[in-house]
Amino acid sequence: MTARNISRFWEWGRKIICVGRNYADHAKELKNAIPSEPVLFLKPPSAYVTEGFPILVPLYTSNLHHEVELGVVIGKAGTSIPQSDAMDHVAGYALCLDMTARDIQDECKSKGLPWTLAKAFNTSCPVSEFIPKERISDPGNVKLWLKVNDQLRQSGCTAHMLFSIPYLISYISEFISLEEGDLILTGTPKGVSAVQEHDELQAGIEDVVSMSFKVARKDH
Repeated sequence: MTARNISRFWEWGRKIICVGRNYADHAKELKNAIPSEPVLFLKPPSAYVTEGFPILVPLYTSNLHHEVELGVVIGKAGTSIPQSDAMDHVAGYALCLDMTARDIQDECKSKGLPWTLAKAFNTSCPVSEFIPKERISDPGNVKLWLKVNDQLRQSGCTAHMLFSIPYLISYISEFISLEEGDLILTGTPKGVSAVQEHDELQAGIEDVVSMSFKVARKDH
């Protein structure tokens, strides 16, 4: 570990690597095929937003969706990491939202274009406080939930992920070297839906952490 504070990874971590369609029920609800290998996309560090700041709806979308996810914070760099060593590279976790401009994503998919505008905009990655590794004994069996204005929208368990965290770390590191402070978003369970300006999103990892964000619209 360097002198950088891993518990504030969002201030200096260099990349956010996201896994799409890692829960079969979520793939089905969006009428996507169940993937045979992980679907990856990236968010820049400018996507981070922490509690106390709003999620800003981009001007170009009218259908912004929430996706609650377990985030894995990398604490030790590596390339081509074997699955058997993968968890040694984990410093801890964070509860995360992958905010998605669904109308833009659908348009991009229909044209065979990248999803960048749908996924990588500012404030598209709300994160909780850092969760030290020892506070989650089994990341493969974590219950996630999300409410919009106190109405439960998402409730799922990482036991239903198609690809496990060690597999994802190993797979990603074959192509993209992992660095200290990187964040891996591990996918979302079913129940994604649209949010509007002034909505309040509350999300949690059962018995571990919760967080709350307001939704606001960019005014220019």
